[in-house]
Amino acid sequence: MLDFSGKKVLVVGGSSGIGNGIAQAFRARGAAVTVWGTRASTADYDGVEGSDLSGLTYAKVDASNRDDVDRETALISALDVLVLCQGTVRYNREEFERPGWDAVMEVNITSVMDVARGLKAALAADGGGSMIIVSSVAGFGATIGTPAYAASKHAAVGLTKTLGAAWARDGIRVNGLAPGLVETKLTHVTTRNEKRLAGALRGIPQGRMGTPEDMAGVAMFLASPLASYVTGQTIIADGGLSLQ
Repeated sequence: MLDFSGKKVLVVGGSSGIGNGIAQAFRARGAAVTVWGTRASTADYDGVEGSDLSGLTYAKVDASNRDDVDRETALISALDVLVLCQGTVRYNREEFERPGWDAVMEVNITSVMDVARGLKAALAADGGGSMIIVSSVAGFGATIGTPAYAASKHAAVGLTKTLGAAWARDGIRVNGLAPGLVETKLTHVTTRNEKRLAGALRGIPQGRMGTPEDMAGVAMFLASPLASYVTGQTIIADGGLSLQ
């Protein structure tokens, strides 16, 4: 059920972090995996924490640039799995101001819809495919210092429901994954601060951070025949954090 041999997978934001873990998991199970990232070439990711591009096809695409998205999506005629894992955040209360707000919303929600729209036909080809929108546990609560991040993740959960309903008759299953605390470049403000990390871990019943591999397991389930009757749902993978 988790054999993706012969399947075509695209992971947007798959050059590092959670997206990279998901991309490598699909590759390890036989899929031909392409990842989009913002750097010029794979060499630019050498030494980058959480980045392993071995065995993956790489394309430089800024998902928040509509010209880039239009160009690249036009090249894809058939796709089995699309994982939308692009994301950003602005700390130091930058998101309360218009430039910070706009930058985060552009990446975290507008680009998600742009890519989904551009690849709908490719996902519908050959009997239909699976789309997974990676949001966050923040999509079910509040993040006091980052309003655009929280709003965009709530929007991503809502978009998952709406596209799940709207595109089901096209053979496309749209579902979501909401990670909790996973160490990536976006969470270093917590994970590399001993005091903050200790406080965060106290709020997680499992007592540990998640890993990209934890998130990959959920993504593969959602893309597999095991989830063939699951549509429009976002699975929270947070070690129990949201239960508190």
